Amino acid sequence: MRQIVAAAILLVLATGAAHAGADNCRRSREYLLGSLGGDLKLPPQSYTDLFKICLAASSMTNVKDAYILKDGGIAVVPKQDSIPATASTLSQFCDAYPSATLRFLTSKEVLTIKSVVGIVQLSSTSATPCKKIKGLT
Repeated sequence: MRQIVAAAILLVLATGAAHAGADNCRRSREYLLGSLGGDLKLPPQSYTDLFKICLAASSMTNVKDAYILKDGGIAVVPKQDSIPATASTLSQFCDAYPSATLRFLTSKEVLTIKSVVGIVQLSSTSATPCKKIKGLT
């Protein structure tokens, strides 16, 4: 009986964490499509496609939060900021989305930028695109 209760608690906690990441995906998409209007770098439909990628990224094991960036990248806050954990997340992401770009936010950036608006404005140009990582370019 204790095992069932423990499993139920873990499921609720995991679902709550997934909803938090999904909420940031939704909030970043709403900001991009609602507030920036003509200042978008991509067609509006592209941000809908990026939303789906953001949702998938937010459910990855080592991702605490995920956001859509104005320039078309996906930004994530890792749960564990280690080389093996980052490499694993990047590999998983690039296998699923070889045309996308994943940008990891540093703990300093997370502390400095306190809003979705600030994160959305970040550039993903410092991140290596999955195409280059996978040797597709």
